[in-house]
Formats: sequence, structure tokens, C-alpha cells
Amino acid sequence: MKVLLVNGGPHPKGCTNRALEEVEKALKEEGIETLIYDIPNVPLQDCVACGSCAKTGKCVFDDCVNEFASMAKDADGFIFGTPVYYAHPTGKIQSFMDRVFYSAKSAFVHKPAAVISSSRRAGSVTSMDVLNKNLLNF
Repeated sequence: MKVLLVNGGPHPKGCTNRALEEVEKALKEEGIETLIYDIPNVPLQDCVACGSCAKTGKCVFDDCVNEFASMAKDADGFIFGTPVYYAHPTGKIQSFMDRVFYSAKSAFVHKPAAVISSSRRAGSVTSMDVLNKNLLNF
């Protein structure tokens, strides 16, 4: 079994990564293979609803979304993590999830997924609600 953990925060060694590392540790203790995938800190194109992915099976913007989509095909589960900024998940993870779920939907169907968020104050519940709604499409 293999689980991909996605760090949607801008800091590869920040609080969200630390939370994902704790989840990774627990999964490894159960003999589950894991990989933490850091969404690159480069401008990430939003979905423009062009519909190209429905025809080709990949996003028209050739970046980390297509890279992750190919990795997702071999994964058995997913955990998406985000820090809370202004009571919401980061724009980076929201754009990432929008595009990867539309362009590679079959890679996620009938596979378990979860979300985690890290915050200093309020906003974790709202952030997790936003990300969980992405998961309801499967």
C-alpha cells in the first residue's frame, strides 16, 4: 500500500510539513509506504475550464499537476495538507486540487483521502471543509 501526502504550504519544512511527517511516521509503523510531495513554490496556474483535460487526460498546463497526476495512479490513498491563511487553505493547494482532480479524476476514484490543516488561531475547520468538498467528487 502506498499513500501520497501533499504539502500545500509554501515552506517545505514548515508546520504543515511537520504535521504530515507525523502522519507519515504513523503510516510507516503500520508498514505503509509513503511519500511527501511538496507542491513547488512557483506560480501555479489556476484552472481555466478549457476542457482539454477531458479530451487528453492531462492538464493543458504542463507543470507539477501533471507530474503528481501520474504519481497518483499508483497510489492507494492521499492526504492533503495546508496551512491556514486568512481562515482558508492556501490558494496554491486549492488551485492544485482543482486541476489535478479534473485532469486525472480516475486516479482518485474509490481511493481513501483525508485532509489536515495547521493554524495558529482559528480557521482549521473552515480550511478542512473547503478541501474536503473537493474530495466529495469521487
